[in-house]
Amino acid sequence: MIKILLALIAVVVLVACRDDDTNSLNPPLTQKPGVPVATPDFSRTDFMRDLDDPWDMAFTLDSTMFFTEKCRGLSVRTPDGKVTKLFGGNGYNTFVPDFFCAGQSGMHGVAIDPNFASNRRIYVFMPSELSSPRTNRIVRLVVDANFTSVSERTDIITDISFKDRRNLWGGVGTHSGGRIRFGPDGYLYITTGDNHNGPLPQDLTKLGGKILRVDTNGKAAPGNNTPTGGDPRIYVYGLRNAQGLTFKPSNGRPFIAEHGPNHSDEVTALSPGGNGGWDPKPDSGVSCADNYCGYISNRKDGKLTSMTDTDKFPQALKPLFVMPDSQGMGTAAFVVGQQWKDWNGILLVSLMASEKLIALKVNDQDGLSSITPVNVPSERIRSIVQGPDSNIYMALDDGTIWKFTPK
Repeated sequence: MIKILLALIAVVVLVACRDDDTNSLNPPLTQKPGVPVATPDFSRTDFMRDLDDPWDMAFTLDSTMFFTEKCRGLSVRTPDGKVTKLFGGNGYNTFVPDFFCAGQSGMHGVAIDPNFASNRRIYVFMPSELSSPRTNRIVRLVVDANFTSVSERTDIITDISFKDRRNLWGGVGTHSGGRIRFGPDGYLYITTGDNHNGPLPQDLTKLGGKILRVDTNGKAAPGNNTPTGGDPRIYVYGLRNAQGLTFKPSNGRPFIAEHGPNHSDEVTALSPGGNGGWDPKPDSGVSCADNYCGYISNRKDGKLTSMTDTDKFPQALKPLFVMPDSQGMGTAAFVVGQQWKDWNGILLVSLMASEKLIALKVNDQDGLSSITPVNVPSERIRSIVQGPDSNIYMALDDGTIWKFTPK
């Protein structure tokens, strides 16, 4: 019995490690691709090199690029190629004593205020030691006219869940989410993770395992349609660890990409007040280590915990794309512009564990029409952003930022 138990624990830990972004597996796509979309001709160059875990990027209209490095901080690259370390650890112009890096967590998303030209505001997602237990936060900063310093730090959200202790399923800092984007409605959308905490995604009083939608002061945006009794900043709940967040150009609808456990990566179109259907806590009569059944079964019948449990939540948001074997789905971004030809309106999604990039064609009903693998070198793509120059930028875990230019 002891040997069987040890073997089970070993399998569980292996599955958990795969979820924490191992790149040793390269399985084929398992969903029928439909009619492929023609990939346009483009050139690919190394825009930046020798970074340390670049996590996200955001551009001003003049192509100044803010970028984050997970364990370092926030920097800026001006169009002349000059890089300035703005806000972070040792060596940054503003040293941030409460900022830290642990596991998957660190300086994550960055977003630029829609009114940046007049208010010079930017926003970052970061863990902080200012509270106990520690939390993830959304921090608002003001950038000076020369892009050399930041000031007026304001923590507009201070209570985003952070995994502050190791358990069987992973270490400190896992499953924090961390992507932030302004929608076309002018509100800030934020992805948060489940922290390997079983009850958290369905708990409407806490901010983990959710999509938040707030104004520039961190207050709940109107129209979130949060269920009665829930935190009004919650836009969608019942999520695992979404790191892809983007908006369909034709209608502004938010879409997320979620990394599944040992199954079911998903791309989902969101609706206000929606439930993503992730509920990794054990059902009555079931026991899971640390009260988290995310990698095994939360049910008496032994069926794997579903990423979108429509048996329990019949009205759950239905994903438009499911990758049953899980290939480590990460970031996502819609592409716009006639210069991208058949890619105009396409949704690019990265698969980190299998080191792939795929193009999804989303139809007028926000359903899936086709899946097309994109022929790029095998790399773990952490962030995809289209710049104001229409070029596509991709940050890689190896420390490179690629630039794609249509021909």
